[in-house]
Amino acid sequence: MPRLLRTTDAVLLILSASTLAAGLISWAAGSRAFAHGFWVAGAAPVLAFLSVSIVQALRRHETGVDVLAWLAIALALGLDQSLAAAVIALMLSTGRALERYAEDRAQREMTALLRHAPQEATRHEAGEWRRVALDAVGMGDRLLVRSGDVVPVDGTLCGQAELDESSLTGESAIQRRAAGAAVRSGVLNAGAPFEMVAAATAGDSTFAGIVRMVRTARQERSPAARLADRYASGFVVAALAIAAGSWAWTNDSMRALAVLVVATPCPLILAVPVAIVSGISRCARRGVLVKSGGALERLARAATLFFDKTGTLTSGRARLVAIEAAPGVQAETVLRLAASLGQASAHVISEAVTVAARERGLVLSQPSAIVEHPGEGVSGTVSGRSVSMGGYAYVARAAAPAAWSKDFLRRVGYEGAAAVFVRADGEMIGALQLADEIRLETPRALRMLRQEGIRRLIMLTGDRRDVAQTLGGMLGVTDVRAEQTPSDKLAAIETARKDGPVVMVGDGINDAPALAAADVGIAMGARGAAASSEAADVVLLADRLDRIVDAVRVARRARRIAVQSVAAGMALSVLAMIAAAGGYLPPVWGALLQELIDVAVILNALRVLRVKTAIQGRLSSSEAASLRASHTELDALMGRIRRLADELPTLPKQAVAGALADMHASLVRELLPHERRDDAEVYPQLTRLLGGEDPLGTMSTAHREIFRVTAMLGKMAADIPPGGPDADRLREFQRLLYGLDAIVRLHCAQENELFHALSEAA
Repeated sequence: MPRLLRTTDAVLLILSASTLAAGLISWAAGSRAFAHGFWVAGAAPVLAFLSVSIVQALRRHETGVDVLAWLAIALALGLDQSLAAAVIALMLSTGRALERYAEDRAQREMTALLRHAPQEATRHEAGEWRRVALDAVGMGDRLLVRSGDVVPVDGTLCGQAELDESSLTGESAIQRRAAGAAVRSGVLNAGAPFEMVAAATAGDSTFAGIVRMVRTARQERSPAARLADRYASGFVVAALAIAAGSWAWTNDSMRALAVLVVATPCPLILAVPVAIVSGISRCARRGVLVKSGGALERLARAATLFFDKTGTLTSGRARLVAIEAAPGVQAETVLRLAASLGQASAHVISEAVTVAARERGLVLSQPSAIVEHPGEGVSGTVSGRSVSMGGYAYVARAAAPAAWSKDFLRRVGYEGAAAVFVRADGEMIGALQLADEIRLETPRALRMLRQEGIRRLIMLTGDRRDVAQTLGGMLGVTDVRAEQTPSDKLAAIETARKDGPVVMVGDGINDAPALAAADVGIAMGARGAAASSEAADVVLLADRLDRIVDAVRVARRARRIAVQSVAAGMALSVLAMIAAAGGYLPPVWGALLQELIDVAVILNALRVLRVKTAIQGRLSSSEAASLRASHTELDALMGRIRRLADELPTLPKQAVAGALADMHASLVRELLPHERRDDAEVYPQLTRLLGGEDPLGTMSTAHREIFRVTAMLGKMAADIPPGGPDADRLREFQRLLYGLDAIVRLHCAQENELFHALSEAA
């Protein structure tokens, strides 16, 4: 049907333009009869098309300004004003063609997404690769994805792969994925052929769900468009009243005709749909799938956002936060043994430990004799040593509790984190602190949402109240509601809706009822719980919270531009009608003027496609990853700073000077060059991206403090008397070390957030 409509519009435009031109040539040649015939031949098909369109609209119980166009052409033909009828027909055909072009341009990204849908897969059967229909692929099938092919179903990589995920996430950079990584259907193989194992059928895969949502988004009309139709009904009545009044008052039918001409077609039916569809398209380009124009319109009016915590404000994955090592044991040894053992376990904690070790460049050993106790821990042999990893009770059964273990457990409990203890050869050699870290983009996203006019940011979570309150205080949300069940979340949203449109952001199955109940439900990532994606009105294809800022910004701009276009277009049309009723605007010139008004409102509505989004960075993904990796390399040094501060009171006095001198040497060798490189190379690059004279001045202040504390530590260590420091000076050393540890950790966290925010192509 859309293709047929485009063809019809093109035929009518060509026919009306050619007959008008032929008529003008005939008129100039003195053949008025031929000119009249050409003009009638051009206007009649348009009149017939309008008749069919009006009948179809009435059957749907809809009205619009097509009635005015029909009356204008019919009245012009009835009054023997064939030139005016031909001009009106051309203007109407041109307006419809412009509207169709605008809608096609606005839907370009969504149409490209649908064309991207895979149709077949290459499956391993009977010792050879065979092309099979997509519906024939089942879970566990071994598939081959050739270079340039689209990944057919969700699955797991058997080897390394280079993927173009721009169709799902909007990020153009090629992503390199390692063996064992999950891969989503719909992404493009941008490298060598690779093998994968199917983890879902075609119907249950990511891309199939996205295609279903896109088709729904393209078919559903927005409330704003239906509201425009209701305004159009009133506008038709007003135009007819003005036309009839001018005719009755002056007894001049040409004035009535001119009034109808300048009221046809109305910017109402052009500006609103084009602006809304442009907004949906702009969001799609940023990896935000808005299922309907109604959702976009409601998002533009929302002032309250509810967030789930896990997987939304936080990453939803365990990350290594700190390493506690027994006296005489290196932190790297604890992590290496735990990660080597964890390679053989599918538990999420084991995976997190293994990932952390690989990020730090540790060489892992192959474990053997693995015994896993679900819910407790795992044990085995690593490099000839008997190793266990798991909860405190599990490890303590085979190793005497260490003196430091109770304090570590207490501290981890305060922070709401998880503790994983490590035993080697019958001794508790250390522990790992893991936590669900705040997403790097979360703080900035919340700040930007406040700037966009979101007044209430409310966190809903099933976590303990103390953990939730701590996180909420760190992020500065408006309200924190902890220990919430799915029914509690539902009730909170229903109550908040009394004060206006409410948005709910979540990622799990337990969020589906709340997502469905909210005026706008936003699901984090197309992958994950299908229930949450299906219940949501908006799906973030890129797993980044700051894309919500883009969606809100585009939605508000689209609504503002739509209303602006409607108001300006209607005002100009009313002025033109008054001029026509007064006899100052002939029908032919009125048609030309109305066409200019229509073109203006369409072009204004298309400005939505140029809305600037929240993130305009130009760091490539590899550059951002390299910068963050340089901080990961400092983790071991920061751990040594903290441990030395803890151990100072227990060290022999004669050993304190040597320990502090070694630490100072490490700082000069590892930390200071890193900070100098940031000042000399990294910050100038970031300054060019951020703009302004000195946007990173406050960040450089942290560098100066690090240099100052390091220099002070070196001078004080060199001034320690032969017998060792006294108690007061020992406390001063501890204060310096703890302060340095806090400054470096905070500074690295700030820089990581900045690198992450700038890690996309504009």
